[in-house]
Amino acid sequence: QVQLVESGGGLVQPGGSLRLSCAASESIFSISTLGWFRTHPGKPRELVVVTPRDGSTNYGNSVKGRFTISRDNAKNTMYLQMNSLKPEDTAVYHCYANTLGKDYWGQGTQVTVSS
Repeated sequence: QVQLVESGGGLVQPGGSLRLSCAASESIFSISTLGWFRTHPGKPRELVVVTPRDGSTNYGNSVKGRFTISRDNAKNTMYLQMNSLKPEDTAVYHCYANTLGKDYWGQGTQVTVSS
């Protein structure tokens, strides 16, 4: 059972930046796939980025070039750096892990982009 806890959400103005963190309850080095998804009210969950253990990345089209995933294996933490934020980035952001064939999700952190 992997537990994921996000932090770092909040209110930011358009064009601003935020960095989200996701702390895992076990070594992220051993986790097959890590990533971030987001949910907008009334819409399906949307891919932000996923990264398998080989370090490759797959970003959603709406965030390419603006968001960057990174990880600190020593701290069992992954990050999502979000730059050039837009109002349409407003959503609840969830971190995600897949290991041993099971999906795990964090509880989510709210990001609001508004002036």
